[in-house]
Amino acid sequence: MSTLQVPSTTHTSHFTEKKQPTRGRNRETEKKEQRGMNVASKGGGGGKAASRIVVITGVSKGLGRALAVEMAKRGHTVIGCSRSQDKLNALQSELSSDKHLFLNADVRSNNSIADLARVVMEKRGIPDIVVNNAGMINDNKKLWEVPVEEFDSVIDTNVKGVANVLRHFIPLMLSRNEGKNPSGIIVNISSGWGRSGAAHVAPYCASKWAVEGLTRSVAREVPSEMAVLALSPGVIHTDMLESCFGESSMKNYPKPDAWAVRAATMILNLTAADNGASLNV
Repeated sequence: MSTLQVPSTTHTSHFTEKKQPTRGRNRETEKKEQRGMNVASKGGGGGKAASRIVVITGVSKGLGRALAVEMAKRGHTVIGCSRSQDKLNALQSELSSDKHLFLNADVRSNNSIADLARVVMEKRGIPDIVVNNAGMINDNKKLWEVPVEEFDSVIDTNVKGVANVLRHFIPLMLSRNEGKNPSGIIVNISSGWGRSGAAHVAPYCASKWAVEGLTRSVAREVPSEMAVLALSPGVIHTDMLESCFGESSMKNYPKPDAWAVRAATMILNLTAADNGASLNV
């Protein structure tokens, strides 16, 4: 049995890093962002905003699925992807609207994500928000006990997958209005373990630290009208974390549907001022 311990939710600030901006900031900007974060933390705002096109990877289950459903409930157009066609079909049926689009795509494949970006552009247009959510965790083992193939799968999904999405969706956002008005928000789902370490999940920790570094670097490459940021969801009762801690340890933590209400509000309130930030839901 793993010796992993669930991070205490009473100390979530341990994982909160002060924003490291890529451009000049002033006190008014900081105050504006804090007001926005307060709105998000209360669950208000964002729900009645103008309809947006939202791309979410990894929508077959867990946080990605819950976020897709919540965004759709709020009237936004959702384009989701995963490798499970059956689960994509079920999600399409549940949302029962032809404005949403759910596609079979593998974030580990550059060609697959290139095709995804092309289809999104052709059928729905340039996305306003992209949530890089697809991810996996290794079986709880010491690093030297993790099969090399499993280590590679974690890195291919959690790091290369994020990079593939950035590679193909940032140019779409840059092309808005023939390049005269680039804009868009890209949220890379990180983890508290992307800002700390834990035994038995070294591959996963390494991948999420990479996501944080990738985010901060790419944030310095996009124009001031855009934002690329990292978002840690916190401790949520998902199959992924249940595999780490066991069902009994997770029973008192929020389920994905409850998390998605807060997360959707927060994501919809993000602006270009959040570029390069490492945030928590």
